Amino acid sequence: MAKRMKEGNYSRFGAGKMADGICFTFEGAKECDCAVRIYDRRAKNSTEAGYEDFSVPDDFCIGAVRSVCITRVDERFCDYNYVIDGQVIVDPYAQRIVGREKWADYSRRENSYELRSGFDFSGYDWQGDRSPEIPGSKMVLYKLHVRGFTRDGGAGRRTRGSFSAVAEKIPYFLELGVTTVELMPAYEFEELVPPKHEKRAMNFEGWAPQAVAGYQLMQQKEYEEKEKEPPTINYWGYGNGSYFAPKAGYASGKSPSTEFKEMVHALHKAGLECVMEMNFDGKTNPNFIVDVLRFWVREYHVDGFHLICSQFAVASVISDVMLRRTKIFAPSFPSQAWEQAASYPHLYVYNDEFLYTSRRMVNHLDGNLGEYLNQQKKQHPNIGFVNYFANHNGFTLADAFCYREKHNEENGEGNADGSDWNYSVNCGEEGRSRKKKIREMRAALMRQAVASVLLAQGVPLILAGDEFGNSQGGNNNAYCQDNKVGWVNWRQLEHHREFFGYVKELLALRKSHPVLSKRVPMRMMDYEGCGMPDLSYHGTRAWSGEVYPSMQAVGIVYAGAYGGETEDLYIGWNFAQGESTLALPKMPKGKVWRRIFGSGTLSEGGERVVLPEAGVAVFITGLPVNREADRLSEETGGKEKPEAEEQAKDALSWKNASQKRQAGAKQIRVKGNSRAGRK
Repeated sequence: MAKRMKEGNYSRFGAGKMADGICFTFEGAKECDCAVRIYDRRAKNSTEAGYEDFSVPDDFCIGAVRSVCITRVDERFCDYNYVIDGQVIVDPYAQRIVGREKWADYSRRENSYELRSGFDFSGYDWQGDRSPEIPGSKMVLYKLHVRGFTRDGGAGRRTRGSFSAVAEKIPYFLELGVTTVELMPAYEFEELVPPKHEKRAMNFEGWAPQAVAGYQLMQQKEYEEKEKEPPTINYWGYGNGSYFAPKAGYASGKSPSTEFKEMVHALHKAGLECVMEMNFDGKTNPNFIVDVLRFWVREYHVDGFHLICSQFAVASVISDVMLRRTKIFAPSFPSQAWEQAASYPHLYVYNDEFLYTSRRMVNHLDGNLGEYLNQQKKQHPNIGFVNYFANHNGFTLADAFCYREKHNEENGEGNADGSDWNYSVNCGEEGRSRKKKIREMRAALMRQAVASVLLAQGVPLILAGDEFGNSQGGNNNAYCQDNKVGWVNWRQLEHHREFFGYVKELLALRKSHPVLSKRVPMRMMDYEGCGMPDLSYHGTRAWSGEVYPSMQAVGIVYAGAYGGETEDLYIGWNFAQGESTLALPKMPKGKVWRRIFGSGTLSEGGERVVLPEAGVAVFITGLPVNREADRLSEETGGKEKPEAEEQAKDALSWKNASQKRQAGAKQIRVKGNSRAGRK
């Protein structure tokens, strides 16, 4: 029997299954000629058209939305597209894309990279699955490229580079201590970018006909030569995409939608979250963006989105009630978002501010200690901050200390692409080095860099592979490197087990001390009467509180009581080229400092700590003085008393001064310079 048409359901865009057919709803003004093209893959031979067009009557239109229900469409053997004023258009709401099932399939050139919209009405048993809803104070992000994460190892051969391989790495995520996996674009996008054919405009006035014909023939030959060139690989996946369909090239053999759901389900079972990076053109309709995000939350149980889109679109997203408990990451937020208190904070600023400030400080490139400390304590009651030292669009953590200049020659753009502002160093030799001193310095700087991220307030982010020194050979823009340059090298894990253990230990330390990840900002005052400020700074003299932009070493004390802890924390940072000595403040109730992490040597009396170059050390206070401490005090004959009294006076002075500060103060007073932590 022939297919029939009737008016459809305007409530939902895309293709939806109804009792008596399939409903197609799409944008199409009455002034346009609109049709639904149904392809039948059962066409017997190449002489058959293989498709049938169904013209949508103008009566089937509300505003600029067309909706039609077509009966007897067998979704098992059929695909579809829309035809608007003669132009064939892939449905932007399509939940499956046909023609791009295999990653980087160069044979697609033969049919001009043709794509069709596919049907996906498959269900999935979520078995009561719910989002872990990990609070920002406990969240640790881990950013990865689905294909590049396991393409070069780390998973079974059959699943490498797939959603299933990400699920296989769950034990690894748990061992490391991360909580939230961020996926670079994992929706359908075009990874094959044909070479551009630029036709030069010519004025043939005064040319002889033979000359014009000869020039046009030359242009045609150039065009044909260009056609033979292989397409560029859009490895990262940025650009316009088919946002309702999981990337088929990232599936290991199953249905892409099923494999993606299984991955998310497995992550949730392990108590982990899944965040998707979504890149939209600045002109994309905010309503469409909201539809996309709602779909992934509803159908795929995604926990959050890292948005790259217009500020107008961000405003629409954060005002949507269905997304009220979905984590939203964006470079910035409208002013009203900062002012409006939320019962469930779910907004996070995600930009390079922390990266540049920290790199300049760690790499001795005109760093400002006041700015660095602002980044360390940066927090807001309504909006969180994401901190990282490296991200996909720049040097990896290891390369930031191996390369002073970018090396993007393999990208084919004459090394002109990628940022020139990397604030990186090579420690004396560009690239790999066999020199022991250079390797030791690089290792020390890597430790200090990752500590700057994991010991800061806010949400830390680790770029996949940075935890064991993954390198891209100095390429800081590997957007087209679908090879060992852009893939994570899992063999490095065995070579850098010590550094991997260092990162694990830092994450465990962060988890065990909630004062390092408070949701509310530090006030640098004792507003709860705990006997000391929630946050204080110490230099060569304890309780001095002064921070100069040019200072190269500082001690930070967190009052544990403000994080529900019985222990106080001291973090010593040394950015000087050589050793630095810092004062350790005397603590009340006879508490003593004990080093629990990093490198640093306590003085004999325990009043000072000597930090090596690029050193970082964490100390905690012990319980009230035990008998051994009493014995040592008796042996000194009370010689420490005068210094203790002096420090007590300094502490009282600090307390009195801090009480004059306004609650919630966000600035560090820096002589000659003062900058707010939040932009």
